[in-house]
Amino acid sequence: MTRHIYTQFFSLQLIGIILGLILVILHLIAFSKRESVMDFLKRLPRNKGLGIVILAIDCIWSFWLIGEVDLGEFQKWENPIRFGLPIGFICFVFWVDEFLAVRAVGIFLLLLACPLLDVAFLQEPITRLLIPILCYVWIFLSLFWIGMPYLMRDHISWATKTNGRWMGLCFGGIVYGVVMIICAFAFWGVDKG
Repeated sequence: MTRHIYTQFFSLQLIGIILGLILVILHLIAFSKRESVMDFLKRLPRNKGLGIVILAIDCIWSFWLIGEVDLGEFQKWENPIRFGLPIGFICFVFWVDEFLAVRAVGIFLLLLACPLLDVAFLQEPITRLLIPILCYVWIFLSLFWIGMPYLMRDHISWATKTNGRWMGLCFGGIVYGVVMIICAFAFWGVDKG
């Protein structure tokens, strides 16, 4: 269980505000700087430099997490896993040239979903489901992007195909973020535990 690891640092309200602000800001940037963001996203799947940076963040986060999580009967494997993480990172950098950034983003979203789901777990207001819904979309997409990374390229092509589709997705992200911020302030309150 990782719940105690993250809930000691974050409350549902804090996560809602931060996540909502990030959604609003990123989608406003995508809306206002449409062409440059579209170009960046189209280049993202084959951006090896960015892939290495994100994969390094994934490796450091995983290395820290292994030391914090109770692995149960697999606790004896803690040191071999910690030893294997940097080796896996190096192997990924040298031998996984194709779509390294896609795989790194997928791993990052899987890691990011854990604290968000932990903070929202069994919280009282039903509006807290805004966080798990977003997390499960990330998890679903991440599993496909890691296993079939060309799908991210296809998803980006679909999203950027028409201006109307792009604007609709930007508007949807802004609205979702605003609703999350409103719920965080109005319903989620300060964590009691």
